[in-house]
Amino acid sequence: MGLPDLIEIVPLAAPVQAHVTVPGSKSITNRALILAALADGETTLTGALWSEDTQIMVAALQAMGFEVTVANDPAEPGNRTITVQGAGGRIPQLPEEIFVGNAGTAARFLAAFVCLGEGAVKLHGIDRMHERPQGELFQVLRTMGYQVDSPNDKLPATIHGSGPRVAEGTVSLGESSQFASALLLAASTSGWRVNMAGASLDEAPYVRMTQELIAEFPKTGGTFGIEPDASSGSYFWGVNAFAEGVEVANWPLSGWQIDAQFTRFISAPREVSRRTDLGDSIMTAIVLAPLADRPTSFTYLGRLRVQECERVEALRTELTKCGARITEEGDSLHVEPSPDLHGAEVDTYNDHRMAMCFAMLGLKVPGMRLRDPACVRKTFPNFFQKLAAPPPDGLGAKICDGEGGQLAGEELFAG
Repeated sequence: MGLPDLIEIVPLAAPVQAHVTVPGSKSITNRALILAALADGETTLTGALWSEDTQIMVAALQAMGFEVTVANDPAEPGNRTITVQGAGGRIPQLPEEIFVGNAGTAARFLAAFVCLGEGAVKLHGIDRMHERPQGELFQVLRTMGYQVDSPNDKLPATIHGSGPRVAEGTVSLGESSQFASALLLAASTSGWRVNMAGASLDEAPYVRMTQELIAEFPKTGGTFGIEPDASSGSYFWGVNAFAEGVEVANWPLSGWQIDAQFTRFISAPREVSRRTDLGDSIMTAIVLAPLADRPTSFTYLGRLRVQECERVEALRTELTKCGARITEEGDSLHVEPSPDLHGAEVDTYNDHRMAMCFAMLGLKVPGMRLRDPACVRKTFPNFFQKLAAPPPDGLGAKICDGEGGQLAGEELFAG
């Protein structure tokens, strides 16, 4: 049956003691899938996220002729064990087209990866993906000798693979760090040399993740474990801002995920930066900020504007609906304590993180209703099941449909 178009989150009635597991990291899973395909041998990825974005990547690899098998993970329903037979830096075949949905990692990583094959392939996605930046990545690929056909330097685009070659390209981190990660992943076996123009890796945590993952990944096959997704964990840790007693199991300690720092920001300091403090989980901190007893400024939010939706505007709009005192100035949001916070019918903009952030807030604020909650399928299909599961595995939250009927079990799965 699945999730209805409108749901209501009922606030927690009592303190909760919970020890929640979350699925594997999307960022690591999609990087690891590319590296496994490039490896010389069979690689088994354990704890790999199984969501819309990672399914798109698996389907793309299979369309390119890679042997990929997927098995259930008994420890976490949102994960899979994925085995990839690498081709030693080769791509067995290139299909005529590859659909990337609204998955930025797939769109960017595959744009560079398919250059290592032979032939032309059209990359395309949903309308929003066709609006998101690609131009700088395409330009770098062209300077390295590859043909990329796109009238506006966005998707849809046709990329002409002509195999590995000795080539050098320079990329900035201004629009998206995924451009650099895409080039570095393909460069791990292609002979490419990638320069990052004046970039400080202290301000580029996702690029640093890519570099460290490449260094540790088994090049000749083996087993590689995917750690839990820290961004997904932030929605559960965030509950502690108003109802202490929630922990996330197996919290990542590798240092690869910037959002593993989220626990430091549950009580927000006076300023939080998207550039140096938090990644996607800065959205979680923004939605919690109206509950704080002091003002908080969130800075360097420019990249949020070109992701699954225009997230800066979306956060300001929907929090304002809920009575939050929030102002937008440049690429910053300033949030004041908001004692009159109330529920509203929240538009999720087909953005998984908007849905999960406001669902978390609904555990505190009565009357929080979410449109299109099934958009969480992008990275966390069983998110609402986790909220509703009885403690200690979940929060025991009550989630209702638009008519007030309580939802349970498979009704809460965003398949």
